Amino acid sequence: MTLVGRSASYDRGITTEPHIGTLNEGSLHAALKADYAEPGDVFEVPLDGFVIDIRRDDRLIEIQTSSFASMGSKLDHLLSDHRMLLVHPIAVETYLQKPDAPLRKSPKKGSVYDLFEELVSMPTLIEHPNLEIDVALVTVVKHQSPDAKLRRGRGGFRTDDRVLREIVERRRFACTADLMALVPDGLPDVFTTADLAGRAGVRRDVAQRMAYCFRALGTFVEQGRTKAGIGYTLG
Repeated sequence: MTLVGRSASYDRGITTEPHIGTLNEGSLHAALKADYAEPGDVFEVPLDGFVIDIRRDDRLIEIQTSSFASMGSKLDHLLSDHRMLLVHPIAVETYLQKPDAPLRKSPKKGSVYDLFEELVSMPTLIEHPNLEIDVALVTVVKHQSPDAKLRRGRGGFRTDDRVLREIVERRRFACTADLMALVPDGLPDVFTTADLAGRAGVRRDVAQRMAYCFRALGTFVEQGRTKAGIGYTLG
């Protein structure tokens, strides 16, 4: 197939010494790894040319705070022989911390539907029998510092680190049916991505990513194009 930094877990007697690959990891990644850790886990395990965040018996746990596409070769290589839990955080609330300034809440909010932004690069990934995906809905603090090179596009500040404040909710996706639970009720028999966006309460571009993924999975069936857009039925 091609495809608040919590330390409670470490307090249960899990080793905290640095391992290979931990020195450059961000605070959000480290905090999620600590949260998912259990006694007996092994950290930063070399395996077939890759480094795995957590190995628990015959299961691999990977914390992926960036794009799924960036780990395509790792997934292709390891999933055929190993069970894997892929943990992906989505920030439902973000607070901005700039030097010598009070903490400020960002207007940007994420949701579980942001998962489809990652799945469009490998839309049938969820069908792999050895893979489960945990979406961790979190609140984070972005620590930012001035950067003159970014004044035009990003307001002159770069993000140096993201720190976990809270894990609000976890959603596990192990198969296509789990993803289909995100499709809202009340869609017309033949619907467009505008209908999908309205019912789900998401932007049209998010609904388009959903439709792309579900079409690849065979659960959205294309019924032709009208002025309103491509029509779909549920397969």
